[in-house]
Order: sequence, then C-alpha cells, then structure tokens
Amino acid sequence: MAKLNQIIAVEKGAKSRAQRELTDIYHRIQKTPLLSGISRTYQPLDDEGEALPPESTRVQVKAEETLADAARALTRLFDITATKDWANCDARADVVVDGRTILAEVPVSHLLFLEKQLTDLHAFVDKLPVLDAAEAWTFDESADVWRTEPVKTTRTKKIPRAHVLYEATTEHPAQVETYTEDVIVGTWTKTGFSGALPARRVNELRERVAKLQAAVKFAREEANGAEVAEKKVGDAVFGYLFA
Repeated sequence: MAKLNQIIAVEKGAKSRAQRELTDIYHRIQKTPLLSGISRTYQPLDDEGEALPPESTRVQVKAEETLADAARALTRLFDITATKDWANCDARADVVVDGRTILAEVPVSHLLFLEKQLTDLHAFVDKLPVLDAAEAWTFDESADVWRTEPVKTTRTKKIPRAHVLYEATTEHPAQVETYTEDVIVGTWTKTGFSGALPARRVNELRERVAKLQAAVKFAREEANGAEVAEKKVGDAVFGYLFA
C-alpha cells in the first residue's frame, strides 16, 4: 500500500505526461490528410489505351481510436489524483508545540492553508514597531500606552541689558554698550508616549510564529505519511464518456 507523500510525488509527473500525450493526440487529429484516404483505379476505353497503375492513400488516423488513446493517457492521472484527493479527506495530524496540542486531527488541506498564513504572519510580526531602545519605558495603565520618565528643560528669553563703559562728564556724554542676556523664564516638562512594542515582546511573538510554523510542517509531513487505498476512477469516467 502506498503512502500519501509517494502519491503526491508521482502526481506531477503523471500530469505532465498525460498533458503531453493528450497534446500529441490533439495535434494528430487536426491533420486532415492523416484522416483521409482514397482508392483510385484507371480503366482505358479500349484495349489499345494506356494502362495506369491504381492509386491509394491509407487512412492513418482514426478519430475513434484516438478516443481510446486519450482515455489511456488520462486514466492513470485520474486514478493518482483520485487516490490523493480521497486520502486528503482522511489524512490528519495534530499540531503540537512544546508538548502542547494546539490543533487536533487537522486535515492536510488545512495544514497547507496554515503554512501559507503563517508565512504571511511571520512577515507581519517582523514589521511590528519597536520601542526606542535609547529611552527607558514604563507602561502607563491609565493611558494604555508606554511612556518615558518626565524630562525637564528650561525655557529662556533674551532680555536687553545696558553696560556703562564710561560715566558722563561735563565734556562727554556717558558711553553705554547694549547687549542681550538669556534669562530662564520657565521650565518644560516632556513625557514621551508610544504605541510601539518592547523588543522582547516582538521577539517572543516571532519565536511563537516560528515554532508554530515548524509544528505545522511536521504535522503535514506526518499526515502525508499515512497509507492510502488506491482509487480507480479513470475506467469508470472514460467508460461512460467514450463508450
């Protein structure tokens, strides 16, 4: 008795061979001269007339026979595919991660679906935003986001000042130099907020996806190792179609 993975392995080759043979048959029946034949004889009007040899062309392709050829070309493929499809209905396996059964008795078709979806999810997790490692973050329950510690910075304002270089005298006015001075007028308190995720959380999610991917692949291989009963549908199909 064959195993499902063996049937899957030979199906592609059987399909290619059947398509090639069917294409050859199709091209053959499109060649009208191969389907045609003649038989021609010559009879002179009298015994003195020239005698000519008979001419004939044999029919090389018979459409009815090509039906049998097509049936033979496709019957093996139909049988292999039927065996696989029937087996897929019964072939099942558990998806187990770290000894925990995540999904029980999953059919092969759904395991294939899960593999595709988990590949997409892996790419999604890899693109998740991560908190800036240069900041110290704590989770703010009230705001439901991550936040940094408040950081205070001063706000300054330029204030004009005057500096007397020389006092005024009876002969000369005072010489005064003007300049500006940065004076602290207030304090900014800045707190950063973020909806991104800590790196450890993203790494944890990435590891979970990878583990589940491996478990699903293992389950698929296990399910595909199930023994299958060979199905014969080709004779029934073509026995009806081309009878």
